[in-house]
Amino acid sequence: MSADFEKIVIASFGSIDAMKKQFTEKALAVFGSGWTWLVKDHDDLLIMSTPNQDNPSMTSYKPIFGIDLWEHAYYLHYQNRRAEYVAAVWNVIDWEQVEKFCTRPLFL
Repeated sequence: MSADFEKIVIASFGSIDAMKKQFTEKALAVFGSGWTWLVKDHDDLLIMSTPNQDNPSMTSYKPIFGIDLWEHAYYLHYQNRRAEYVAAVWNVIDWEQVEKFCTRPLFL
């Protein structure tokens, strides 16, 4: 994560750890199928969840990255241990790509 992007995250959430904590809490609160997203709202970053196949593009928010919380996304490796799946996501996020999505226009 670049220093510039880290500043955006800190301005929105207070710290990287606070962002991860809020994201994890939202993800674990999804009942059944859905997604949790890091989204951009003008100059701010927010975390939101959507049910089923819904996504932030259906709103005014710009999706930055999301985690699929449908069982098919994690059951093979984690069975019903959604919390382990969500925790493992932080090990595979390509922050360089996340930053590119955050800084580019929504529609090219």
